[in-house]
Order: sequence, then C-alpha cells, then structure tokens
Amino acid sequence: MSKMNIIDELRARGLVKQTVFEEDLKKLLDSGPQCFYIGFDPTADSLHVGHFVQLIVAKRLQEAGHRPIILIGGGTAMIGDPSGRTDLRSMMTRETIQHNVDCFKKQMARFIRFAEKDGAIIVDNADWLLDLNYIDFLREIGSCFSVNKMLTAECYKARMEKGLTFLEFNYMLMQSYDFLVLNRKYGCVLQCGGDDQWSNILAGADLIRRKEGKDAFAITFGLLTTSEGIKMGKTAKGAVWLDRNKTSPYDFFQYWRNIPDADVEKVFRFLTFLPLDEIAELTRYNDERMNAAKERLAYELTMMVHGKEDADDALAKAKAAFSGDSENMPSAVIPKGMNQIAEVLVAVAKVPSKGEAKRLIQGGGITVDGVKITDIAATLTDSQLANGFVLQKGKKNFYKVTVE
Repeated sequence: MSKMNIIDELRARGLVKQTVFEEDLKKLLDSGPQCFYIGFDPTADSLHVGHFVQLIVAKRLQEAGHRPIILIGGGTAMIGDPSGRTDLRSMMTRETIQHNVDCFKKQMARFIRFAEKDGAIIVDNADWLLDLNYIDFLREIGSCFSVNKMLTAECYKARMEKGLTFLEFNYMLMQSYDFLVLNRKYGCVLQCGGDDQWSNILAGADLIRRKEGKDAFAITFGLLTTSEGIKMGKTAKGAVWLDRNKTSPYDFFQYWRNIPDADVEKVFRFLTFLPLDEIAELTRYNDERMNAAKERLAYELTMMVHGKEDADDALAKAKAAFSGDSENMPSAVIPKGMNQIAEVLVAVAKVPSKGEAKRLIQGGGITVDGVKITDIAATLTDSQLANGFVLQKGKKNFYKVTVE
C-alpha cells in the first residue's frame, strides 16, 4: 500500500479548510523536501490552544520530511492583525515583543525540531520590516495590491463598521511581503495558517507569482473554537495556555477531560497522532464509556505539551478527585482573611469573577466538605479555616484547600 500524501492525511483528519492548486502542491511535496512557513504574532508571553493546530501541522509536515520556518511577527505585532477582530489591538513595545518571542521559542521546542542540520528555522520579521523605506515599499509591493479587492477580504469586512485604521490596512501587505522575503532567501514555497488568515496567505502567494514568476502555495486549517463557537485565543473567555504558569498541567488536563462528548472525535483527529481507526474505536460510544476516550485525549495532549511526568501526575490527581481520595487530589492554598466561599472559588477554582462564583452557588454547583452551598454570602467555618477543606465545583472538579 502506497504511503498517503501529507495533504491527503491532513484532509482525512478534517484539518484542511482552503487551498489552491492542490494537485500541484501534492506533487511538489511528494517530489522532495520543501520549505514551508507558519507565522505567530507574539502578542502574549505564551502560546495558547488557538495556536495548537498550527504547531501540530508544523510537526506533521516536518515528520513528512519538510522544513519548517517559524516566523515570529515581531514587526507585524507592532501593527496588530485585524483578522477576527472588531476592535483595534493595543500596540506593543519592542521590549515586550522580544520577551514574548523568547517565551514562544521555548514552548515550540516541544513540537518542532530545531537542532538538526535540516531543523526548523526561526526568523523575526522585524529584521526586515522595521528598516523598510516607505516609498520603495509602496512602489515595489503596494503597486501589486488592489484596494477594491482588499476590501472584500473577510479580515477587513468586520472592522469596516467600527472603522479600519490605515495602520491595520497595511497588515496584508506586510504579511505578503514576509512570504516574498522567505521565498527569496530560503526558497519557501508554502504558507500555512488558520482559516481566518486565508486572505492574507493567499495574497502572499499571489505576490510571489507576480514578482518572481514562481509557483507559491497557500493552505489554511480549521480553527479550534469554544463550545460557543468563539475562536479560542488570548482574549477569549476560558483561554487555555501552553505555559504551565498560566494554565497548570492539571488544569490543562482537566480542560480536555471535560469537553463535550460531541467535540472529542474532532479534537482527537486535529491534535493527536493516534491512527484514525483507533480514534473511531475510542469515540464510537454515546454513553458513559466516552469518559475513557476523554481521559485518553486529556492524557495524550498533556503529555505532548508538558511531558509524561506531568501527564501521569495530572491523571492520578484527576482519578483521585473523582474518587474522593483527598490525599491525592489537587491542592491549593488561600491567604488568611479569605473566608467568603465566592472569593475562594475565584482564587482556587479558576472562576473568572465573584459574580460568576455567586451564580454557580445559586445554581447548586458548589459544595464544601460534601455540603452543598446555597447562600451566596456563605463563609468558611472556623474549623475549615484551621484544618483545611475540600472544595467541589460541579461534578468533576475537586480541590484540597488549606489556609496559610
């Protein structure tokens, strides 16, 4: 049986959303190692679940023999990508951007090989964007873009109602120029990204065809969204980070363990390397047996991001919490003087606000030491403050809490 082309493999997993000249791209990727690039704007000091798909795609393409170029958008981050936004992003200093770049590099090393002779390359577009001559750029690059066509792009449509700044309007030209620079310097022929980037990525491929007379390719992949259908990102409620200091390995594990049953198969296909037939077997149930699939999913993803030791620890704590084994369940410490249960929920159980904590209490979703809390103003007892207590949020989240 012949080996499946990498594009066919990505399609089989439901990852591919849009591409152009697909048959030509398949032939090119089958002909030998090719350079491809994926861009990341360093607008926070950690990658998050919204980046997860792109990291997995980069890993898959690298394992298929191709060379990743990881472009850190140190230059474009000073503009702000309007894609998927209805407001203007705040502008960042060079120092903040550099700090975020350094954090990204460490996290990416878990997914992508950098050390080998043919390992991934990391570049920062600030190296060529910040010293551009404006007139020269307009003459060479700006002349290749139609304003009428740009305004039809989805990334600009959403911003037009509230006002699109000329600063943001330049983003497509900058990202397209990145692709051209990487094509000229490294022979990069393919840009990959999330489907919200389609207009920008396609514009870059078109620019290379115009300026260099060469084939260049674009491909986008499906986005991971919350259960409300909102893109998971740095500003979305409930964002999950890859940095253990922002989202602990246990909380990372629990996030995937508690996703809706209907999403489990998709996440397995998108983010894990399990064979499709094994995924189908794991997720074929519509009853409590799906819990085993979700536990396996949470373990696989936690191991990928944090390593086997943290994944084993998170699994053990999750099992302990579910069985009521207080010795092994996740622990937390609250400061003296914090005795209102709504406050404890915010501090310990990652509830976003006291208002949300009170709604959980009113909904009957909170217990302390096995007693359901119904009063939004309820406080801890003297015994609980002195000896500690077990806090339960919902059916599956347990915390062993002590007071320092």
